Amino acid sequence: MQDLRTFIFDLDGTLLKMDTELFMNLYFGEMTKHFSGIIESQTLIDSILASTKTTVMNTDHLTNESVFWGDFNQRMSEHKEIIIKEIANYYETGYLKTRQATMRSQHMITAVKLLKQKGYDVVIATNPLFPRKAILDRIRWAGFEPEDFSYITSFENNHYCKPHLEFYREVLSDIRRQAKECMMVGNDAQEDMVVSKLGVKTWLVEDCLINRKAELPPVDHKGSSEAFLNWVKNL
Repeated sequence: MQDLRTFIFDLDGTLLKMDTELFMNLYFGEMTKHFSGIIESQTLIDSILASTKTTVMNTDHLTNESVFWGDFNQRMSEHKEIIIKEIANYYETGYLKTRQATMRSQHMITAVKLLKQKGYDVVIATNPLFPRKAILDRIRWAGFEPEDFSYITSFENNHYCKPHLEFYREVLSDIRRQAKECMMVGNDAQEDMVVSKLGVKTWLVEDCLINRKAELPPVDHKGSSEAFLNWVKNL
């Protein structure tokens, strides 16, 4: 571990415990309420999901924000301006209720603090499909301040999504680190652990494990958030 300098953390389900199904139900439920009388709810939800899929699949060097809105605007020929304005308002109001689906992890709070005390750099590589404001909200819900991390991916600034390796290549380039100097800490067996293909070490946190296959992929370390904390103590 002598080359290790930076820990790259996933956010949702890793630093921030999350009931993903409840989160999405609240997310779209509150959005439906917010847009009541402006647009038919299923039309809005279907358009958001379709544009999100387009953004995830994009491999051109375009910001996720520009890809999403470019696709979304083609789908929303009517009420386009008011929808864009009201989505921004939604993230200031109804979105905040999704906090009910999240919970702090004291083990991860302590682990991050300890890593910084030991001199390691800590960054967040969340899938950048939400506006920066929404990501910063969830960082605070997890018990951190954005300033605790030297780099945070976002909808506005990043050009790719998980599980594309280009997403991780961009993160490594932005933080000016070689793969061998980093460790990815995440809860998604496919979207987070895929970074091992670039030579980044991996730590799979299993408290809120997401695994879409029968078996786990090869990882360097795995276990609970408590196990991760104990591992950090021994670094």
